[in-house]
Amino acid sequence: MQITRRNFTVSSVATALSAARVLGANDRVRVGLIGCGGRGKQDWTTLLKMKDAQPVVVCDLFEPFRAAASQMAGGCEQANDFRRVFERKDVDAVIVATPDHWHAYMATTACAAGKDVYCEKPLSLTIDDGKHMVAAARTNNRVVQTGSQQRSGSHYGQAAKMIQDGAIGEVHEIRCSMTRNATDGFKPTQMADGVAPGFDWNMWLGPAPQRPFDPFRCIYNFRWFWDYSGGQMTNWGAHHLDIARWFLNESAPLSVAAFGGRYAIHDGGETPDLQEVIYRFPKAIVTWTTREICEGQRYDLLAMGTKGVLSITRSKFNITPEVVKGKPLMEAVEVKGNNLDEAHMRNFLDCVKSRQRPNGDVEEGHRSAVMCHLGNIATRLNRTVQWDGAKQEITGDGEASGMMARPYRAPWKLA
Repeated sequence: MQITRRNFTVSSVATALSAARVLGANDRVRVGLIGCGGRGKQDWTTLLKMKDAQPVVVCDLFEPFRAAASQMAGGCEQANDFRRVFERKDVDAVIVATPDHWHAYMATTACAAGKDVYCEKPLSLTIDDGKHMVAAARTNNRVVQTGSQQRSGSHYGQAAKMIQDGAIGEVHEIRCSMTRNATDGFKPTQMADGVAPGFDWNMWLGPAPQRPFDPFRCIYNFRWFWDYSGGQMTNWGAHHLDIARWFLNESAPLSVAAFGGRYAIHDGGETPDLQEVIYRFPKAIVTWTTREICEGQRYDLLAMGTKGVLSITRSKFNITPEVVKGKPLMEAVEVKGNNLDEAHMRNFLDCVKSRQRPNGDVEEGHRSAVMCHLGNIATRLNRTVQWDGAKQEITGDGEASGMMARPYRAPWKLA
């Protein structure tokens, strides 16, 4: 029998009750992995280091990825249909590491089936998808951790507190970026000579529009196509803009202006290789730079304070004092970080047991994904977009509002 959203909705209460066993501090969390390539493999590697995690099943449409993940876990069971994972009563939680266009459907369906979810970033493909994901987590009382591992970085937390406490003075500007030189373009990483035996391309597309099989569209390079993702904006932007919003202690920008395009990389991809986005917050400006055509002087995030500038990466942060009339306004600071991946997975498993909200809670993931989606909408329309964070609406622009959601290809749909 094919499982539908209606079947899951009708049975969600009973299923959740049967799946949500009470976990003690020493109990093992039984986990399934959906999406075994790329980031999924990295998440699985991290999970398998946790003594209280029990790998149960791995799922992927591409058999080599699926087999490798199973072997990593000592030969655990394999599935090529994610719905089989949700049916299992011996699965407490799932890792969703599929391309972005599947995140909302899989996460909401997992919540309805009584599973806690570790969902890779960006949380969603569209703003409306994110709203559904937050609602599903809250309605079904599920722990949903966004894979924004910087949220579990000890030095990120310390930097956020210092900024909010005024250690570097007033912060009215934060700059975020991801730059590199990728002008050679990208190529298919798998199946370049044709679709692999047993690979279900129609299932891979799922709710996305029907397209002829193209090896360049799947595996890693899905990121460069609007049908499935949002380029570096929703890849690295989802990380760094999340931190900028945390540093400012703000939930949403007021407006977004952007410019960009695919100027130098001609490999068939669609998303920008150069993009500049400006977010206006009540008391600050945040900028995002994507540049794939020249690495230049790289930085991840710079918080510009009246007393000093905080520069932060995944390994550490430094504060460089402002000097006025030859006098430093504060002392220089350097703080090193921890293992972000392990800390974030540890936090997820702890919250599965405690039922507390995790560091990268679904609502925080949604708010940061909204920033990314607004940036891409403004870029594609080549104009400023106004955002009402309380109502979660784009105001005064019907065309932009229409880009907050995308139709799902039948038979897939969100409840």
